[in-house]
Amino acid sequence: MKKIKFFQTLIIGLLLTSFIGCTKKTTSNESVLNLAVSAEVKGMDPIYSNDRYSSNEVARVYEGLLEYHYLKRPYTLKPNLAEAMPTVSADGLTYTFKIKKGVMFHDDAAFPSGKGRELVAEDFVYSIKRLADPKLQGLGFWLLEGKVVGLDEWRKKYSELPKTDYSESVAGLQALDKYTLQFKLKKSFPQFLYSLAMPFTFAVAKEVVEKYGKEFLNHPVGTGPFVLPVFTQSNKITYTKNPNFREKKYPCEGDANLKAAGFMADCGKLLPLVDKLIVNIIVQSQPRWLNFQKGKVEYISVPKDNFDTAIPDAKNLDPKFVEKGVRLSVSPSLDVTYTAFNHDKKLFNNTKLRQAMSLAYNVDESNKLFYNNTAMPAQSVVPPGIAGFIPNYKNPYRGNGKAEQIEQAKKLLAEAGYPNGEGLPEITYDCPSSTTSRQTGEYFKKQMAQIGVKIKVITNPWPELQKKITNRNVDLYGIAWGADYPDAENFLQLLYGPNRSPGANGSGYDNPEFNKLFASSAVMQDSPERTALYEKMYRIAAEEIPWIYGVHRQSYTIVNGWLKNYMSTDFEAGQASYLRVDLEAKKKLMEKF
Repeated sequence: MKKIKFFQTLIIGLLLTSFIGCTKKTTSNESVLNLAVSAEVKGMDPIYSNDRYSSNEVARVYEGLLEYHYLKRPYTLKPNLAEAMPTVSADGLTYTFKIKKGVMFHDDAAFPSGKGRELVAEDFVYSIKRLADPKLQGLGFWLLEGKVVGLDEWRKKYSELPKTDYSESVAGLQALDKYTLQFKLKKSFPQFLYSLAMPFTFAVAKEVVEKYGKEFLNHPVGTGPFVLPVFTQSNKITYTKNPNFREKKYPCEGDANLKAAGFMADCGKLLPLVDKLIVNIIVQSQPRWLNFQKGKVEYISVPKDNFDTAIPDAKNLDPKFVEKGVRLSVSPSLDVTYTAFNHDKKLFNNTKLRQAMSLAYNVDESNKLFYNNTAMPAQSVVPPGIAGFIPNYKNPYRGNGKAEQIEQAKKLLAEAGYPNGEGLPEITYDCPSSTTSRQTGEYFKKQMAQIGVKIKVITNPWPELQKKITNRNVDLYGIAWGADYPDAENFLQLLYGPNRSPGANGSGYDNPEFNKLFASSAVMQDSPERTALYEKMYRIAAEEIPWIYGVHRQSYTIVNGWLKNYMSTDFEAGQASYLRVDLEAKKKLMEKF
């Protein structure tokens, strides 16, 4: 019997091997986009997508009313699930959208017979109420807080009642008919349309939320170009092309330079341009680098430890990469890196302590160590490239390693009540758990030791760090902010007191003068007057040192030659659907790897 059993097993094994071999042959022409990201994703619920990693994954499955035109710079909004840009009332307070007809949610067991139903205007009403629901504590409500008629009152009412009633009407958020959605604002909000291109406001289906309950974040069902039946915390996320995706085409509008660079070759083709999307979560930079060198991922940001190898003159790729068809994409990023003080802690209400620590931090050396001297030292919160940035401004408390600055920092520390750090408790510095983040933390610790400030570095998985910041369980934390939309308001709101956690103001900074200026500017259209207010806030943020500013980064991305249509962007949501893998080019170029 044992011999027979073994023989049967052997035959089955051979048959399986044969089948698998055949399967590989039949799928060899499948177009697969392989990406690598550097942090775990905490889930797939749009209302919690408050970091770049989560929002990018959410946007592969879910969609919003608007999106950024893929090829246009400066960044330009265009309709997505909306038929057209909204009609706006004369007073600028009422926005009316028509929803595209025939857009279907992904097939899922939550729907009758498992077939996805049509998207309607009411889905947006429901989705935005979820964002406002006080019991869910959505992390993006700061976007709409104080802006939509009746929404704050609805939120407050249900913060005091045991159950939220989604059927209760909100005056400023109405489905006028099956395909007509209307917003009424309390006051002018020039950035309102940007909020409708952010994953926080993307459409979800009530049936799916109710079926999966607390597990909804692991069962993404949207209208987007890719399908992911179940999300699990692992090192790989595999999406497949949505077979029922609507007719959405690659853009045909582009200038002569884009045409010359090959960006118009896919004009008019149906999206997405790949059959499958695999997102590899690789926290450490060196494994990401090795995977790129083996042709296993399509593009990556050049790791700092490999920068000199890949770009020896800081401008051009090493010829050995060029021979393999690799190309370099360089672009400034709308972002800022920083170390934030937790202003809930009485210790950090001491302005001179904050100024002393900022002066002790050598940002120029940090730029060399961690950004290969390619970034711009930040003087304040607003990055270059948008109104509100002051090009020639120099922060008086911005350190760059000079002996006199260290002496001034020691003097300020003494004036703060802690001469040579005496009486100052050990301060924790929380950061992500990647190698570079840990090295950045150790560098910060070394810099503070120069003036007697003791630092303990604590590394955290990305979702855990976010939770600690939201719950205010930190002293200092090292982080970065990339633009949600191309307006200085998006950076300045990080320091607006009423936006404190769970809003975007994770540091809890609360300055009455800053708050007053921000509130005034927030209702103004783009104008010299608004820019002047932005610049006043820029100076306050610089000299008050609510954060220790790091740098404004540049993006150095290397792209394998078989990937088409890659364009560096500050707004990656939805980018993957425009990318194409040229299988013939890949076959030839892989021979050189």
